Parts: sequence; C-alpha cells; structure tokens
Amino acid sequence: MTYQVLARKWRPKTFESLIGQEHVVRALTHALSEQRLHHAYLFTGTRGVGKTTLARILAKSFNCETGITATPCGVCASCTEIDTGRFIDLLEVDAATNTKVDEMRQLLENAVYAPTRGRFKVYVIDEVHMLSNSAFNAMLKTLEEPPEHVKFILATTDPQKIPVTVLSRCMQFNLKQMTPPLIASHLKHILEVESISAEAGALNLLARSAAGSMRDALSLLDQAIAHGAGKVEETQVREMLGTVDLDYLFSVLDALLAGDSAALLHVADDMAIRSLSFDAALQEMAGLFTRLQVAQFAPQAVADDLPERERILRLAAELDPEYVQLAYQIAVHGRKELPLAPDEYAGFVMTLLRLHAFRPALASDALAPDLATASRKRPPVLTTPPPMNAAIAAAGKTSGSAETVPVEARVATVTTDTAVLTEAGESTLETAISTAVGADWHQILAALKLGGMARELGQHCELRRMSESRIELGLSPTHRHLQMKPAQDKLQQALTDYFGCPMQLTIDLHEASVETPAAATQRRNSERQDRAVAAVEQDEFVREVIDLFDATLIESSIKPV
Repeated sequence: MTYQVLARKWRPKTFESLIGQEHVVRALTHALSEQRLHHAYLFTGTRGVGKTTLARILAKSFNCETGITATPCGVCASCTEIDTGRFIDLLEVDAATNTKVDEMRQLLENAVYAPTRGRFKVYVIDEVHMLSNSAFNAMLKTLEEPPEHVKFILATTDPQKIPVTVLSRCMQFNLKQMTPPLIASHLKHILEVESISAEAGALNLLARSAAGSMRDALSLLDQAIAHGAGKVEETQVREMLGTVDLDYLFSVLDALLAGDSAALLHVADDMAIRSLSFDAALQEMAGLFTRLQVAQFAPQAVADDLPERERILRLAAELDPEYVQLAYQIAVHGRKELPLAPDEYAGFVMTLLRLHAFRPALASDALAPDLATASRKRPPVLTTPPPMNAAIAAAGKTSGSAETVPVEARVATVTTDTAVLTEAGESTLETAISTAVGADWHQILAALKLGGMARELGQHCELRRMSESRIELGLSPTHRHLQMKPAQDKLQQALTDYFGCPMQLTIDLHEASVETPAAATQRRNSERQDRAVAAVEQDEFVREVIDLFDATLIESSIKPV
C-alpha cells in the first residue's frame, strides 16, 4: 500500500477534529445550525493553520446528503467525494496560477449554471491575493450578488493585498498561529495512534521549529521518524534541525557570571565544530533572556514542568534585571548583524564578547582594578587638601596629623585629647571634613562594583556626610528620576561591601555644592572637545581653506581622539 504522509493522513475532516481554531469553529457551527449562511467567506492566516481544511469541511457541511449541518456525516457520497477531491460541484482554484482576468471571467461564466450533484456549487479560491486588479474587478459583481446555489470560500496568507471592495463583500475569519504546547500535544497523540515512541523534548523542538504551523510540524515529524529509523529522540531531532542545545547557552551564562572570556570562546568553538547554526543560537539566546526576565519579575509564570526551570530560576536570582534587558538587546542586534560580519563565527564571537564587556559585575574593574583590589584589603586613607588644614586651624587646636585623615576623620569624627571645640568651630570642622570626603567620592565610586541605574545614580550624587554606619548623599532635583529604590539598594549594598560593615544610605534632594562624577566626566569631555576644535582652527591648512573658500568650520563634526 502506498504510504500517505502524516500531513494528509491526519488532515481534519470535521470541525471537532480541527485543532487551535476554536473561535472560527464556534462561529461557523452556530451559523450552520441556525441556517444563517453567507455567500462568501474569507479565511486568512499563515501557512498550515487550516484554511483549506476549513474550506473543505464547510463544503461538506453545505452539501452533506443529511442536510445543511455543522456535523457532516462523512460517509455519504458527497462527503467522501469531497474528502478525496472528486466532488464535481467543488471547484478548487489556485489564484497564483489563474491570475488573469480572462481566466476569472471563464470561471464565473459557469457560476450561473445549477450544481450537478450537490446542493451548492462551492468555489474555493486559494491564495486569492495573487489575483490581478482586473481579475478582482471582474468578480466584484458576482461576489456581491451571486446566484442562490453558489458559495465562495476565499483563502489567503496576505489579506492586506486584497482590495477593500472584496473584503467588504466577505465574512472574514482570521486563523491563529498554533502554540508550541498545542502542537506538541497533537504530535504526541498522533504518535501514540501510530505506535511510534517519542521523547517529550523532541516533540517540543519540533513544535517550536514549526513556527505555529501544524502542517510544518507534521512534515518535520515525518522527517524525524525517517531520521530516527522509526523513533523520535531529542538528540537526533536536535541534530536534524541543527537546533542549539540549551546546555551551550547555559554555559555561556555561567561563563558571563564567572567573568571567564576564555570559556565563552570555548563554547563558540564547540558549536563551530558541530556545525551548529549561530543564527539559531542567538535566536534561542534571546528567548532564554526573555524567560529569565519573566522569572525575575513574575516567577510564578515559569511553568513547573519546564525542564530547565531550576537553572532559569538560579540564573534569574544571580543576574541583574537591567543586565538581562541589555543582554537581550545585544543578542537581538547580534543576530541582525550576522550577515554583515566577516563570517557567522566571527559575528557570534563578537556578540559573546560584547555580552562579556557590558556585564555589570566587573564594569568598574576596567577603570580602577588596583583600587578595587586594595579596597577589599584595608579601608582607604584620604589625603587632606590645604583648605581643610586652614579650617581645622581656625576651628581650634586638635590632635592628629595634618598630612592624612584616617577613616575616623573621613566619617566626620575627630578625637581630641585636650582641646574642646566651640560650637562654631565644630560646625566649621565638620564642613571642612565633609568637603574633603566629597572630593574623594569619585575614587570611592570608581572602586564600587556597580552597573546600570545604580552606577548612574552614584555618578550624579555628591557625598555630604559619613559616619561609621551611615552615608548621606546629595542628588540634584533635576535627576530625581534616578532615585529608584532598586538602584538605591544596590548602591547601599556596594558601599557595605566596600567598607566591610553595614552602611545605611540616605539620599537627599538638593543642588550640588561640589562637582559630581557625572559633571566631572562631562567637563573633561567638554575640555577635550574644546582642545580639539582649537587645534583644528589653528591648523594652517584649515585656515587657508576657510580664507580661500569663505568656508565655515562645523564644530559638531570634530571629534577628539
């Protein structure tokens, strides 16, 4: 007996057996039960979701010998002939082949004649958007007022190309793409009936690769059965599809957390040896970052039966939400840039290194690695600038060195053995020490392991006061939008790790009295730009060109190097 492919063998023959289109089935079933029959139907949707199948079931409902019904018998002559494609009053037309107006006129000329055997003459026009404008115009009148015995069923994957005049004459149904769990469940049912063993992971891979199309899923299932010699196993399906094993992606994330760039390159080399698709790898990576972000903000939404649930929850707890957002964008843009790379391997490696470069865990190490290492060993000692010496002398006699101020002085606590400060002198001393500390906030911030919004918040703050367990920062009201609790909590934790003891962070809104790290960076960039513009303006060749051609120098085009 000739083998019949699964996509044809398991084509639904009744509304009840149709998968994933309940909204369309409900509307058509009610219309048939109440005899509210429209003369033209339009089914839209991507390939393999049931447009032609619905058209044939609807034709059987119109012409079943038991009467117009939502449950055709499937055994009468009309039903069996429609199922086998031999029903004379069912005309299936491929609009991609018959695009011309003459072919449409010839087709419609026969519409006036009564059906030969059935109750209705049914025209099924597939890919109707391929018709020419003249062909559409030729069918307008017939489509609006067809003979009583004619029904039109149009199907298309691109309804935007159909003229509005045609759309307004049809009852339109949009067929949805099917979800991977629904496809996997249907494939499992088919394999149980066919007595073929299958692994759940393999079916999930096939369902995802089908991209919402049941016909694509069944075609891939046929291929997987042949590839696995009658078995559907995950390893063989993954090899057949070229799908990237999630273990590779989890290895990438573990390497990012460990700061191991060599491990990232090792993963890329392993994938290249196995000829895996780097495009598919970045697609899977973006999907993994999506699941991680969902796990961070809505952990209850992570399915209990998800095989990688534990690993996703672990990584969601270890990665910053801001970095997951950034990593998702890097993966998406890296995939988009693959065709522009020298080769796919190079594009994939650069994407991995970009993920490594922008990870927040060691974002500040590149700026001050030695200072960050030293801060973990001992509390830093700050050098007191000359203004502080004068302020201390004016405030009163104190003990201690005028060269350096240890941590006790930095936290605005000065121990005196013999002198008692006046109230005015004490206030002056506190102000002077706070100014000295504020000048060193740049160094402290550079040594903190911060990234994202927390680092941005610290960049726009100034250090006002400190004690052994409390830090007070000032933030300009123009940057109040940075004062978000998650960012403030991360900054407080970073300061606690830096000093080696619990620190309470307070941020007040007020205008900055000293230069913040962000302002210092902006000033340095502005000075570099001014120097670059001055250098270009003083160049003899540039001056000659300006004088000769009466030219104007566009300063915004000058970039410092």
